Amino acid sequence: MNTKEFEAIWKENDALNQVPKPDWTKTWLEMRNAFPSPYRPPAKDPLAEEIEKAIALLDNLKPEYPGPAYLGPGPTDPEGPNYAETERAKLGDKLANVSDVVQKSVQLFEGLPNWNHPLTMPNVIPPANIAAIIAAMMTDVFSPNIIEGEYSWKVAAAELESAAMLARLLGWDPCTARGLYTFGGSGCYFYGLKYALTRVLGLQSRQTGIRTDAKILVSQQGHYCRENASDWTGLGMDNIVEIETDIDTNSMDPQDLEEKLKAFHDQGIPVVSVICTMGTTDANAFDPVAKVRELIDKYPNPAPYGKTFLYCDSVIGWSWLTFANYSFAKNPLGFSEEILSVIQRNYEAVKGMVYADAIGCDFHKVGWAPYNCSIFVYKDRVEFEYLMRRPGSQYLQERTSYNPGLYTLEVSRSGSYAMAGWATLKYFGYEGFQAILGGILEMQHYLRHKITEYDEIVCVNPDDYGLVTLFRVYPKETKAREQYQKELSDPQAKDELKRNNELQQKVADQLWNWFRTGYQLPGVGFAPYISYTSGFRPTEYNRAKTDPDAVIYALKSFPMNVNINPDSMQTLIKLVLAARDEVSKLR
Repeated sequence: MNTKEFEAIWKENDALNQVPKPDWTKTWLEMRNAFPSPYRPPAKDPLAEEIEKAIALLDNLKPEYPGPAYLGPGPTDPEGPNYAETERAKLGDKLANVSDVVQKSVQLFEGLPNWNHPLTMPNVIPPANIAAIIAAMMTDVFSPNIIEGEYSWKVAAAELESAAMLARLLGWDPCTARGLYTFGGSGCYFYGLKYALTRVLGLQSRQTGIRTDAKILVSQQGHYCRENASDWTGLGMDNIVEIETDIDTNSMDPQDLEEKLKAFHDQGIPVVSVICTMGTTDANAFDPVAKVRELIDKYPNPAPYGKTFLYCDSVIGWSWLTFANYSFAKNPLGFSEEILSVIQRNYEAVKGMVYADAIGCDFHKVGWAPYNCSIFVYKDRVEFEYLMRRPGSQYLQERTSYNPGLYTLEVSRSGSYAMAGWATLKYFGYEGFQAILGGILEMQHYLRHKITEYDEIVCVNPDDYGLVTLFRVYPKETKAREQYQKELSDPQAKDELKRNNELQQKVADQLWNWFRTGYQLPGVGFAPYISYTSGFRPTEYNRAKTDPDAVIYALKSFPMNVNINPDSMQTLIKLVLAARDEVSKLR
């Protein structure tokens, strides 16, 4: 068949919606149904119909009130799905039906934790807000790629506007600052370290590689992604230097930081970056950014090295900036006095980020956006883009004024992150963030108050001001507060500490088993989904963390959704005590 014959048959049969010859065109035309229509449909869009069906099927996975905190039928296996079955998967011979694929897709969500459930309180995992879900889903329909304006067009404005809004929250000039959405807090950390390495070691380091044992200084409480970033950039994990933290506040000790900065300065060893953690996962510790900036300026790197970079790992703490316009005197949202003082303290702690060179923000944590959604925001876009710029590609044209693919780590970069984060900022505004953050604190405060009513339970982070409550449960008739203080301070009580640490782990495991199997405590309800930590803090006689056994284990309640209420907290306490009694039978 020649070209003209092919065109004639194609036009005739395509117009009549018939199947032309040759045979491959039958599947070719059927494949049109596998993609969204390029034109506005005269009736309801098939894509919209399938999405509506999918959402309905997902909704059917939710329990009826007051069911367990996971999706789909139960019980589920605490050991997890049988992933070995995945090895049997193979590609089908023929084109499948989209409805069948959607049905099978929904089945993969069976057993997933229900992040919106009032008994869901594990480690810092919130549900996503509707505006962010829809905005992110739109990018799945049209696939904007924020490599350049040509492929993303106005969607790129979501990234630029997000950066401007966050710059204003920080107190930076939005005309000189900028931001890039990336793959989570680790991506932000990675960007910050690479930027720092290039600034301090010079542009030639991008050609010759890292040939200097420069140092990064971070508190003992800093996130473990510091190992990822130092490893993947080639700097090496051995060049991480920990700064001691205050035993009470868990924040970076300025005196120890100064001693180390001075020592490196005197030895001529460059410090690439000092990393301030703004809101640690467990203790909600905030490092003193203004003081860190002062010390960096006091002990500059020797020539020929550039200025030490100050990065704030604020993936958890950033959203307290939204209280910048809140009247703490008038308290328009009516927070309780205890919570109002906590909010003000958190805001005062984070506003020091104005002194940073760059920060990282997670919207999928304290932004209530879908996973994953993070943004790296930097104060000086001219410097960043100069240091990180690469030569352009032969097949990409700079047709618009925004072409971040010239300096980003990622080449292809989905618009979903930017749309989700931008939609959240637009939807929540100041008041939305204030209400949800303050409301979670009110629920956390209620839990801490209830804990004080039980002799055998003690809150171990009563002076922390974050969203998490850490607590220990002890055997019956134990005076928990006295026992905990003994374990914390007395090395002679180390065996008791180890024994009660083991109890915390066993209680957490029992709660996990009950949660997964849909267990209901008679007269109380289903088990909550919580976490535990195996190293909240070292004991007072193990401040250097040299003894892995002399640390404090704790159960963790991290309420991150608006459906959590006082009943949720009462259920949590009753199930914790029931789990304690259950595991005590086996001791």
